[in-house]
Amino acid sequence: MSTENVSFSSTAWHRFRKDSLAMIGLGGVAMMFILALFVPFIANNRPFFMLANGEISFPFLRYLFAPDSSEIFIEQIFNYMLLFFIPATLIYFVLKKYTKTRNVLLIIFALALLFPFFLTQRRLDKTCWRDEVKKNHSFAVFAPIPYGPYESTAEHYAKPSSQHWFGADQTGRDVLVRMLYGARVSLAVGLFATLLALIIGTTIGMCVGYYRGRLDLFTMRVVEIIMCFPTFLLLLILMSMLKDKGFGQSILLVIMVLGFTGWIGLCRLVRGEVLKQRILPYIVSCEATGVPVSRIMLRHLLPNVSGPILISFTFGIAGAIVAESGLSFLGFGVQSPTASWGALLRQAFEDPLGYWHLTLCPGAALFITVCAFNFTGEGLRKIFDPKAVT
Repeated sequence: MSTENVSFSSTAWHRFRKDSLAMIGLGGVAMMFILALFVPFIANNRPFFMLANGEISFPFLRYLFAPDSSEIFIEQIFNYMLLFFIPATLIYFVLKKYTKTRNVLLIIFALALLFPFFLTQRRLDKTCWRDEVKKNHSFAVFAPIPYGPYESTAEHYAKPSSQHWFGADQTGRDVLVRMLYGARVSLAVGLFATLLALIIGTTIGMCVGYYRGRLDLFTMRVVEIIMCFPTFLLLLILMSMLKDKGFGQSILLVIMVLGFTGWIGLCRLVRGEVLKQRILPYIVSCEATGVPVSRIMLRHLLPNVSGPILISFTFGIAGAIVAESGLSFLGFGVQSPTASWGALLRQAFEDPLGYWHLTLCPGAALFITVCAFNFTGEGLRKIFDPKAVT
């Protein structure tokens, strides 16, 4: 079994590498994740290390564990992944031959790393550390871009310059910094919303495809009714209704709305694949020998329909990113001061040509990101498509 898995994975990777667009897309996706993870080390207004009056301090550490953000939960998830990634990679390669020891250490490290995030109290810090360093003639090491995502450091709508490469927004905040932190928002919404839609769509699709009958008939009629509504219009209606009910607009709300409305297409896809597999001899044999239904679905059906699910998941991330940007552009998505590409585009709405840097930079980032995920999804489709050229 392991030989077959190795053979398939090596063959799939070989076919994927032959597709230049797929490799470009994979590189773009990897770069997106790297920037989103390491953005606190790239752009941050707190010094990593500070020496003042003979005392050493690390103002940046508190920010890692208790970010000064309106979306603290999402920021903490990315910071946790950042702090976990490098040590976990070292443990994996150093103890590669000692599987049990390696796994135990990784679990212990993952659990221990949670404590600083729970124990560090959140505190609003309005200190301008750059001025403090100059005033006290202290020594400090800052990030390459020494600005925060909520810090006004330039004139309103300032054009690109040597200090602010992508210019400033309507309140004088650095656009490049806002875009880097906005990448976290786009990835969080794209991944978690699509994952939620995947879980719902796969579960419902497998159940109706396996049991068929009245359950299938009823579920498909409900799906068809929901499909009658334009997806984006349905999102706007739901977001406006929740806004009227007093729900604060946040990333988590956007994720839930996108997730609970994005499972329809995947449900139909999974149902169709399960219907094909349902009549094959290996499923009939499992039923004849009394294998539990849950085991049939999880151990036999799910692996054989995982290819289309993975492809749909990749394309779904791109769709969720576009949907989030569209909602933020219309004022129904992530709200200020949280950084968002759609919100940056919204600021240029009054004069797109005059504020061209707010149109070009976030628009280009959105275009490149969506193309990267689509190219990657297309490469995966060619791998799992039996008609693809080898």
